[in-house]
Parts: sequence; structure tokens; C-alpha cells
Amino acid sequence: MLKRKGTRSSDDNHAHKRVRNGVASEGEEGEIVPSLRSAVVSKQQVVDEVGIVESITLKNFMCHSLLGPFTFCSNVNFIVGNNGSGKSAVLTALIVALGGTAQATNRGLSLKGFVKEGASSADVSITLRNRGRNAHKPEVYGPTIIIDQRITREGLRSYKLRSQSGQVISTKRDELGSILDSFNIQVNNPVSILTQEMSKHFLHSKGMGDKYKFFMKATQLEQMKDDFVYIKSTKHVTENKLEQHAESLKECKRKFREKEDRYKSLASLDNLQAKLKELQQQMAWALVAEMEQELLPLQEKLQLDQRSTKKYDEKVEEWKNKVVEAEAKYKQNYDQLEGITVRLQELQPQCAQLKTEAQRRNKLLKAGEVSVYRCKTNLKNLAKDKAQLSSRIDELSLSISQTTGAESQLRAEHIARIQAELENLRHQDSTLDHQIDQYLQASNRAKDELCKMRQEQDGLQRSIDANKRNLHTMEASRSNRLRRFGEHMPAFLNAIEEMHRRGQFRKKPRGPLGYLFSLKDPELALAVEVCLKNQLQAFTCDNYDDERVLQGIMAQVFPTGRRPSIITSNFISHIHDTRSRAVNHPDYPSVLQALHIEDPVVANCLIDQRGVESILLIKNRKEARQVMESRNPPKNCTQAFSQDGDQIFSNRSYTAEQSRANFLSGDVEEEIRHLKREVENQMAYATRFEQQMRKVEEDINRNEGLLRRAHMEQKKTKDKARMLELELTDLQNVEEPQSEDLMPLEEELQEIISKISTKHAECEEVTAEMAKLKVSYEEAEQEYKQHKDQISAVAEEADAIKEELSKNDQEVSKCKHHSKHYEDKRKAHINNIETLRADLASKEQKLEASVAKAMEICPQRIQKCRTARSLDNEINSVKFNITTQQDQQGDREEIIRQYHEALENYKNMAQQVKSLNSFMKTLNGILNERLDAYAKLRRLLSARCKYYFDSMLAQRGYTGSMTFDHKNETLSISVQPGEGDKADLSDMRSLSGGERSFSTVCFVLSLWAITEAPFRCLDEFDVYMDMVNRRISMDMMLKIADSQRYRQFIFLTPQNMSSLPTSKLIRILRLKDPVRGLPSNPEGEEKQ
Repeated sequence: MLKRKGTRSSDDNHAHKRVRNGVASEGEEGEIVPSLRSAVVSKQQVVDEVGIVESITLKNFMCHSLLGPFTFCSNVNFIVGNNGSGKSAVLTALIVALGGTAQATNRGLSLKGFVKEGASSADVSITLRNRGRNAHKPEVYGPTIIIDQRITREGLRSYKLRSQSGQVISTKRDELGSILDSFNIQVNNPVSILTQEMSKHFLHSKGMGDKYKFFMKATQLEQMKDDFVYIKSTKHVTENKLEQHAESLKECKRKFREKEDRYKSLASLDNLQAKLKELQQQMAWALVAEMEQELLPLQEKLQLDQRSTKKYDEKVEEWKNKVVEAEAKYKQNYDQLEGITVRLQELQPQCAQLKTEAQRRNKLLKAGEVSVYRCKTNLKNLAKDKAQLSSRIDELSLSISQTTGAESQLRAEHIARIQAELENLRHQDSTLDHQIDQYLQASNRAKDELCKMRQEQDGLQRSIDANKRNLHTMEASRSNRLRRFGEHMPAFLNAIEEMHRRGQFRKKPRGPLGYLFSLKDPELALAVEVCLKNQLQAFTCDNYDDERVLQGIMAQVFPTGRRPSIITSNFISHIHDTRSRAVNHPDYPSVLQALHIEDPVVANCLIDQRGVESILLIKNRKEARQVMESRNPPKNCTQAFSQDGDQIFSNRSYTAEQSRANFLSGDVEEEIRHLKREVENQMAYATRFEQQMRKVEEDINRNEGLLRRAHMEQKKTKDKARMLELELTDLQNVEEPQSEDLMPLEEELQEIISKISTKHAECEEVTAEMAKLKVSYEEAEQEYKQHKDQISAVAEEADAIKEELSKNDQEVSKCKHHSKHYEDKRKAHINNIETLRADLASKEQKLEASVAKAMEICPQRIQKCRTARSLDNEINSVKFNITTQQDQQGDREEIIRQYHEALENYKNMAQQVKSLNSFMKTLNGILNERLDAYAKLRRLLSARCKYYFDSMLAQRGYTGSMTFDHKNETLSISVQPGEGDKADLSDMRSLSGGERSFSTVCFVLSLWAITEAPFRCLDEFDVYMDMVNRRISMDMMLKIADSQRYRQFIFLTPQNMSSLPTSKLIRILRLKDPVRGLPSNPEGEEKQ
């Protein structure tokens, strides 16, 4: 690297600070001390260079919160500190900030490992000197370049390249690469930066191949070798392309030969012109023959259609007669019904009068019964009074002599006790009444709830059974879609096929209809299914004979249960023309438009039975209501269905009873999963429902038990109270009899006997009157019942006639429908005939014109021997050849120009291939020369390395040898620490640790002498050295640094460097010892 002219800036003088002078003996300083001191005394100025590291700052890097800023001098820098103080962190940050990978630092596998624990990112800032002739964009960056790098916790890093003023110039990795290339900074070169791990690996390496790779990488010979390998691979690619150019040259030569043939061949056109005229004459009459052949099927079809017109007329007349007959039967039954209605109107008023009379006589009978009952009741009461008075008189007569005063006192006390006990029993009875009422209400409520729950359970069970049947059908339809329409449907269709094969059907029935079409939009499955309903499972027949055969098959295949319906209508080979009555909406399709139907019979059946051409399908219910309920609904639209199956008319709408499509859904597995989930949910709900029902039944049983116990207790209470009341009554009725009280009682008894005799006579009279009223009522009731039975008989006769009238009405509608159907078919047939006639007339006119044109071209008709298509192809081929020849003869200069152009292209490509061959030959020669030069440079660098290695060893009194085997890529180093030639050379593995470290330093210093770099870093180079080897190694490195003042040296060591001399070219950065257990923050430093 070239030295820069100029003086050192005054900023460096301010940046340096002195440290304490180390205590060192005169012998330890060696020869380097006078030279360094003389450099200071002579005040020699060191020239500036690019790529010098001026400062570095670390934040949240590895285990350090903040390190730096560290300011380096331009020559020798020592970073001194104990283990853990941050020396290796500074070196690692230098490598990573200058673009090195995590593996290159030997400190981790990923960049995210360098972020301090607990921090979100790590920052490294490096300032590089940018002065002199070789400065990188000095007008942009200025005298220094600041490189800021940030590493995130995720392992991502970003760059900011700043100028001396702090302005961000670039954030791209490529710009950093340009700066490193311009400064010749190689972070991955072990000579530029030798880490502790790499040094240990080299010291303990036992392979000669590793030493050789170390030498090749340090001298950049490895990069040159890789470049040569790349050049060779590129040369092979070029050779392959050269082969491709050779193939292209052959193709170019072929094209040249084609142009040459055209250039040489120019032919006559007379034969081609004559042949063209002959072909045109044949073509004219061939077209006439083809048109004649086209007329034949039209004429035959017209004759056939004209003969079949009579059949249509017969059908129309037949159904018109049936309409007249059906209407006559309807009128006859209607007249009968009118007569019966008149009779009913005449009988009803008389029946009402009879009913009123019967009711009046019934009231009189009831009044007589009441009078008889009253007389009998009065007789009973009088008899009872007579018995009581007689008994009373007898008791008074008997008790006059027996009663005393003491008995009266005891009876009063007993009455008081009974009354108190009766009061308690009444209160207890009232409480039991209240409890019975509560138990009864609770039991009734529970029974009502249980009744409702049983009804709901029945509905739930029916739903579960239906879903299980649907699930079974869906699972069976995985292999056969027909099973969706019923488990017997495949067998039914097989039976139909067998009967058709035997010739039992005139025309094979079609069905089930839902199986014979598909949906264009699967989302409309539910809407179409709700619209067509039972017609999805229906079959259609061409005639009634086929219908009877189909009914017989159904009776065998479907012995029980519901059978598919059958629609009988003549099969037509084309779909009905529905343009005049079909709905046509720009945004929404009709049901007919939404279906893909291949069979016209199926389409016509749906049109006739359901009118699918006039029903719209609108996915959104709200939009459907807006369309149908607007002032101007779509023309010919009768109704609409939404995606959810809702049916919308212009003035009303209905909600669909089903929520999913059973027959038309496309995804069978999704339907099976849905049904399984629904069955599982219903089963779980049924289990919970049964538990609730058992709980309600338990409540009912408990309430009824309580009710029974309350009734029993109430009965016991009332029985006891009744006994006490009877006893109390008896006690209260006991009186002190007096002899003078018997006379009134005896008088009253005589009066009652007189009343009894009077009431007997009155009762006999009332009973006789009631018997008369009863006979009168029975007569009126009998007459009313006879009249009512007569009315019932007339009403039953009217019901039978109404039922027959309803059948007649259906028959009239059916006949009118068929009549209209055949009239439409006859009209369409006649229209087809007229269209066919017009088409035939037009083709006949064209035929006449074609014959006239052919006569003009060739008066004599040519019998056809070839088709018009083959003649047309040959005519086009001849015309093309004629045009080609005319073009060639008309523009000879163009043919000549193309020939010369092809010749020139061929010559140019041949010259290019020749030049490429020459280039490859020259490239091979140059490559061989470069390889020879590479080998010479390798030998020269090997020799220089040997020389410097021997010189370094000699300073310690060692001898050694360095043997390069470039063929096998090995490097053998032997060192003997003895007295020159008095000891044999031995391998480095037999040396002690200090001797091996010293030998390694010598090897590294020898590589320093033969390589170029702006700075060199060495980490703990003296770790395995004793004091003598360490002093000699240090003297050698300082000597080399003194001789290369335009380079920067950074040494990392745990040793105390206080013995070094004071110099402006030496700077010592002493890191503080880490405080164990606390976050490391070695910001302070001492400088010299």
C-alpha cells in the first residue's frame, strides 16, 4: 500500500493522553527502545493513511452495557485488561461492524447472540480514517467515515454510513463493501485480524493442510485460486455456447440453400392456369349437386309432416269432444245438486218449527216434574216432622221424673269442652283445605307440563327417526346417487330397464325427474327443491298403457309406503317454445334457466306441470320481495323463490318448512356430517328431556302422595268433628221438661197429620198431569227426529253429488289442459310446416341461381366425381402456387436480394464461429500464462515467508524450516529452540506452550511482512509464552510496527504493558476489571 503525503493532524495530539511509565529493566527493552525514543526525539511526523481505525464504541454488546468510546493512534495500540473486561468484545465488534459473520468471530453462531441479555438491540460505531490520494469519495464523506451498525434481538442488522459531520450518506451493505475494497480491509483474513480462537486452533492444529490453508488465505492466494477456478468454469460454459453456435451455423447454411434453390428455380404458370380453369368448372356443378342433395331431406320431411297433420287434428278433436262430455256431466250433477239444495231449503224451516215445539213441550214436562218433586218432598218433610214430634213427646214424658239439677251442671261443662275441641278441629280443617289446594294446583301444573313434554318428545322422536332415515339414505347415496330418492329407487329403475328391454313399454318412462337434471349454481339447490317438491321423485310416461305397466312395477317394488307420482304426457323430441310466456330478467334466472337438462322430455314435463319458465330464483329474500312487490313486477313472472326456499308472490310470501336440500345438494359428505351432528344434538337433547320428564313425574308422585295424606287427615278431622257435633247437639237438646209443655206439641202433631192427607191428594193430581205432558213431549220429539233424519238423508245425497261434481270439475280441467296442449302442438306443427315450406322455396331459388351460374361457367353439365370441399382445397392450393410463382416472376430483384442476404448471414456467422475458436485458443494461452505467473508468485511468497520466518526465529536463537508442498497443499513447519546446528529440527507439536506461541508469532509476523492491510489485530498472542519469549516477541512486533508506521497495529493482551516506553506512536487502552455480580460497564480507560 502506498504511503500518503502530508502531516498528521493536530486532532490526534489532543486525543492522546499519557499513562504511568511502567517499571522495566534496561535489558527488557532490547534494541527497539532506542529506535522508538529516537523517533520521538527527532519529532518525525507519521503520514496519514486510509482505513486506520480512529475510534470504536460498543453499546449493549455481548455482556457489556457500554464500552468506549476508544480512541486509537495510527500505529501501535494495546488493549489491556483482565479476563471479562471486554477485550475480545472490542475485537468481535470490529469484525461484525465491518461486515464479518458471527462464525468468523468464533464467538457464536448467530448475530442475535451478541445482543446483551434484557436489551432489544446492540449498537457498534467505528470511525475510519479517509485521507490522502486513496480516500474513498472524500468530497462526500470528508476526512473520516463513521460506520454505525445495529443488531436486533431477532439477529437482523442495519448499517448507517455517515460523513464526518454526522450526515447519513448510505444505509446499503454494498456501499460498505465498496469502502472495504477501497481500503483493502479483509476482516476474514487471519493476518488482518487473528482472533484468540483461531490462534489457539493454529497452535493446536496437527494437520499440515490447515497451516497451508492459513498461508493461502493470508496471502490472498486462495482468492486467486478461486478466481482461476471460476474462469475455468466460465471457459467451459463458453465452449458449450460455441458448440451451440456451430449448430446454428448449420441451420443458417440450410436456410441459405433454400434461398439458393428459389433463386435458381423460376417455372411457367400455363399448366397451373389450365388446371385451375378445369377445377373451377367442376366446382360449379359440384355445388349444384350438393344443393340438390340438401333439398331431398327437406322435401321428405315436408311430406311426412303434412301426413302427420291429420293425426294432430284427430287428437284436438278427440279432446274437444271429451271436454264437451265432461262439461255435460258436470252440468248434470250441478243441476241435481241445485234440486237437492232446494229440497233442503224447504225442509229446514219445518224442522226448525218441530224442534221449537219439542223444546216447548220439554219445558212443560220439566215444570211438571218439578211440581211432583216438590209435593213428594213436602210429604217427606211432614212425615219426618210427625215422627220427630211423636218422639219428642215420648222423651219429655219419660224424662220429667228422671232429670235432676246435678246433671244439668255436668252437661254444661261437657258442652264447653266439646265446643273448645270443635274450634281446634275447624282450624285444623281450614289449614288442611289450604294445603290440599296447594298440592292439587302443583300436581295439575306438573301434569299439564308433563303432557306438553310428552307431545314435544313425540315430535322430537319423529324428527330423530326422520333424520336417521335421511342419514341412512345419504350414506347409501355415496356409491349411488339414486338412493337419495328412496332406497328402492335403484331396484325400481332396474325393473323399468328390464321391462323396456322386453318391449313392455312403447317409450321408456323417465324418472325420477330430480335425477335427470343438474344445477348450474349449487347455491340454489334448496330453492329449486322447494319449488319442485314432490315432482323431484315423480316419473313421466308417454301414454296410459305405459302408465299401467309402470303402476304394476311400483306395486311390486314399493309394497308399502308412499309411491312416486306418475305424470302422463306425450313425449316430444324438442323443448317447448316458451319465449312468449317465459320470464326474462337481466339479473336473476328462472328455474328453467338455472337447470341443466339434457332430455327435452324432462324439460317439457317441468314446464307443463310447474311452469318453471315463469318462476324467478333470487338468492336474497329482501331483493326478491322488492322485485315481486314493486309497481312493475317482471313480465310473465308468477312467483319467486329465495336461496333459503322462501316463496314470494306479488302480495304475500311463505317461509320454507325445510332448511337444507335433501335431493339436490352437491356435497354428500357435508350433508352426512350435518345430519350426524343434528342427530347427535337431538339425541343429547332427548336424553336431557327424559331426565326433565322423570323429574316432573317425581314431582307429580310426591305432590299426589302429599295430597292423599292431607285428604286422609282431613277426613279423620271431619269425622271427629261430626261425632262431636252430634254429641253437642244431643247435649244441647236436652231440656228440663215441664208437664205443661206437652199440650202444644200434641196439637202441632194433629195439624201435621191433617197436612199430610191434603198433600197426598195434591201429589196424585200433579203426577197425572205430568204423565200427560210426557206423552205429548215424546210425540213431538219423535216427529222432529223423523224430519231431521229426512234432512240428513238429503244432505248425504248432496255430499255424494258434491264429490262427484268435484271429480267432474277435475276431469273438465284435465280435458281442457290436454285440449289446449294438443292445440298448441298442432299450431306449432303447422308453423313448422310453413317454416319448412319457406326454407324449401328459398333453397329452390338458390338452386336455380346456382344452376344458371354453372351454365355460364360450363354449358355442358359435368357429372360429379369429387366433393366440393376437396375441389375447393385443390383450387386454393393451385391458386397459392400460382400466386407464389407470380410473385417470384414479378419481383426477381427481391428473390436475388434474399439470396444475397442469406449468403451474407451465413458468411458472418461462419466468421463469428471462427473468431470464437480463435478467442478460446488465445484465452487458453493467457490462462496458462496466468497460472504460470500464479505458481511463480506462490513460490516467491513461499520463499519470502521462509526467509522472514527464519529471521524471526534467529532473534530468539531458534532454528527452523518451512516446507511447502503446493501439489498436496500442505505446509510443514519444524522448529528447534537449541544452539543452531547442534540440535535436530522437530515438529512444532513437540515444543512447549511458550515456544509454540513464539513460533506462531514468528509465522504471523512473516506473513505480515509479505501481505498488505491498513491495520492488523492480534488477540492474546502471548498467552502461552514465558517472560523471555514474550519480551522477544514484543520487541519483534514493535520493531516491525516501527518500520511500518503507515500501518496500524492493535494488540489485545491480559498482561501489564507498563514496561513499554513512552511514545506518541504507542497507545495503551487499559480496561477496568469487571465487578462480579454487577453489570459490566468498563467505560474508563488509561492512555499513553
